[in-house]
Amino acid sequence: MLSLTLDTPELIDSALETLRAMLEYTGTVAFAISGAVAAGRKRMDIVGAVVLACMVAVGGGTLRDVLLDVPVFWMESPSYLVVGAVTGLAVALIARWHPPDRLDRYRIVQLTDSAGLAVFVVVGAGVAVDAGASIGTAAVMGVITGVGGGIIRDMLANDVPDVLRNGQFYATAALAGATLYGVLMALDVHRTMVIWAPIALILAIRLASLKFGWGVPTIGGKPVDLDWHEHHTDGEAPRI
Repeated sequence: MLSLTLDTPELIDSALETLRAMLEYTGTVAFAISGAVAAGRKRMDIVGAVVLACMVAVGGGTLRDVLLDVPVFWMESPSYLVVGAVTGLAVALIARWHPPDRLDRYRIVQLTDSAGLAVFVVVGAGVAVDAGASIGTAAVMGVITGVGGGIIRDMLANDVPDVLRNGQFYATAALAGATLYGVLMALDVHRTMVIWAPIALILAIRLASLKFGWGVPTIGGKPVDLDWHEHHTDGEAPRI
């Protein structure tokens, strides 16, 4: 009789690798949606929406890989770039019948960006650990991976990056999640918890910031509504 022996550690590692790949695709789609919607809000054409979606989807990870001096992930697996492009094209086509202004009412950009942020912080930290980085460096790489795409999106859309304005918990949420990732890794906690606990923490902080207006103190008092200024050029000050 043929006996099959299952190597449990190898099975766990394989399952975690599959989970990380799924999370990477999830984050890619989430960031691509935020990029395409932002392009529609700026009245870009379909090509602009696809380009912005792709740049947002792979930007943070590209910067991470360059800093870690490892092969850029989407060059080894072009499917990530394809997923970003297809997502951007789909959102651009949908936006022809559903104007971006309507999508903005439901904070599509902020919500999908929050999902991408949470996923990519954890994925980025994990990639750094696998590349031989220290836990502290891995946490920093996680933050860079998470916020990099959003910064690229906002700069290409001619906006002040969300990470730098309105005092929202954005980089703070990413840093909290990356720190928790490092702590759990140092404590040798089960890898499943290392992945999901930081994602949950980042989402909780980021969504609470959006819902309740929580954030870090801003210079000069109350945050300025830059979106208001974008749509009103008569010089009248917004009522806050």
